[in-house]
Amino acid sequence: MSRGDRTNGETAAEQSSGRSRISTSSQNSLTVLLNLVRTGAATTRFELERQSELGRAIVADRLSTLIRLGLVEEGELGQAVGGRAPRHVRFRTGAGVILVAMLDHSSLAVGVSDLAGRLLAEHHEAVELAAGPEPVVERLSTLFNWMLEEHGTDAGVWGVGFAAPGPVLKRDDHRLFAPVLSAFQNWDSFPFVEELALRADAPVWVRSGVQTMTMGEFKSGSGIGSDDMIFVKLGRSIGAGVISRGALHQGAHGAAGMIGFTSIDGEILEAIAGSEAIAREAHQAAAAGRSPYLAGVLARTGEVTVTDTGHGAQLGDGFCIELLARSGRAVGEVLAPLANLLNPSLIVLGGSVAQTGDILLAAVREAVYRQSHPLVTRDLRIVRSQMSGSAGLVGAAQVVVEALFEPKFLQGWIMSGSPREHPESKDFLARAALALKSQPLRPKPPGQVVA
Repeated sequence: MSRGDRTNGETAAEQSSGRSRISTSSQNSLTVLLNLVRTGAATTRFELERQSELGRAIVADRLSTLIRLGLVEEGELGQAVGGRAPRHVRFRTGAGVILVAMLDHSSLAVGVSDLAGRLLAEHHEAVELAAGPEPVVERLSTLFNWMLEEHGTDAGVWGVGFAAPGPVLKRDDHRLFAPVLSAFQNWDSFPFVEELALRADAPVWVRSGVQTMTMGEFKSGSGIGSDDMIFVKLGRSIGAGVISRGALHQGAHGAAGMIGFTSIDGEILEAIAGSEAIAREAHQAAAAGRSPYLAGVLARTGEVTVTDTGHGAQLGDGFCIELLARSGRAVGEVLAPLANLLNPSLIVLGGSVAQTGDILLAAVREAVYRQSHPLVTRDLRIVRSQMSGSAGLVGAAQVVVEALFEPKFLQGWIMSGSPREHPESKDFLARAALALKSQPLRPKPPGQVVA
């Protein structure tokens, strides 16, 4: 049976079985065509017919529907091949926006992206988590409103991606729900995700910061073109994200990649190569006069940071060079077994410690290449991230994009033209409102005046 016969037969079956069958078939074909256009797999009517195996009449009808819904638009003419020039079809990446945020131990980053996951704007600032969750969620709300005033659309917010400072436990309904951030004092049981969702009037997807940074590097950074990679965040905490066959590996409970707790000579890796550990040892060396460069920094500023250690190493300070080389070797010793196990084509190092310079990078490479099988390291690249603080925001946007356009979820909202009309989205916001309504009043931190 030809493709056209199958299509005609399907249409007749739809007509003979009633409206619900027609609706279901329309949702399926609309979903297929939209994702083909959105991903760039097919951008002309002929390509859409070939890739989807739908007939010309069905493709024309569904494209007309997608254009009417505001999800795609016709673009420029393509090159003619043996006939009339085809007109390209484009996904309307500006039909809505995605808000993203990344919370770390001492910093807050926010951004807004289009529906392709491309950042339109981003903002970074310091934050004090010890003050509690209320000031943070209030500040996030203010920054989100500012972003929307500058880059919002009439379609509004389609989703929020949030990167938390620590592992986020996976739940069965993790597409729209995630556990409340509870890694810090005064944060336990605070309905952070619910507050964020209601203030943005959109569902929230939560992942760990390491996982979103991994997605950012994979989609828009050094990982472009690689289906198997490891991203390592070297900061106050140390963690890894794994991309295997083009997909993020989260583990049984969403806690995959906690390599900072690996023991080396009786100490965990974070106590050897974490930014606080490096800064502490550098401060002691400065105070004892074992590092002339760091002693000068301490005298001028009263403190020594991991960044200062990197500057000292670049200027030839012997202590700084040895400290970063030792830290890099420790990281490499932990990564070598992972390389042997996973056989990645790429390892990307990010975070404040990774930005200290080439000495640490060279030490990581030396340890991995020395302790891994030659077949594993034959084509393995180990590089430093060039995305800086943007990786986590880009990755958070990609998490939301993948969830919104996942075929099963997409079928639930495509006929309305916006995921805001999806029953699960509405249910999410209703449950968030109920959770906040039933939340007991929390005592104000000491020193705050109650108006």
